[in-house]
Amino acid sequence: MTTAEWSGQVFGRPEPCVAERLGFGPGHIVQEIGYDDDCDDGVRGAIEVFTGRELVDEDYENAVDVVLLWWREEDGDLFVELADVVIPLVRGGAVVLLTPKAGYYGCLEPREIRDAARQAMLTPAKSLAVAAEWVGTPLRLAKELR
Repeated sequence: MTTAEWSGQVFGRPEPCVAERLGFGPGHIVQEIGYDDDCDDGVRGAIEVFTGRELVDEDYENAVDVVLLWWREEDGDLFVELADVVIPLVRGGAVVLLTPKAGYYGCLEPREIRDAARQAMLTPAKSLAVAAEWVGTPLRLAKELR
């Protein structure tokens, strides 16, 4: 599938590719953490097509450009996980946090995401609806860590 095919319609209106909107780039190595049966395969596919690479899993041991973190409220302490996932990032790397939308099981309050991100020295950008049940929040390393 081509990038153009993934760009199409999102919620009835034309949108750029979900991967591009979240800050992924061509050639990025993306480590996926927290994958489960409830994850959106369309989002995963869009990222793979846009970057031109397959997602690497939690066992990948080299540096990565982006960590794709699927997170639900019952998964534990978000701050602890964010502090761990920044370790393999290359300079200027980012975390893309995907959480269930408000009203769906496992959703988090925006305040919870902001607080955990800031404690982990990450700066959250505006959250984006990326799928019917998922919202994505790009998190960049704080300026002093870039």
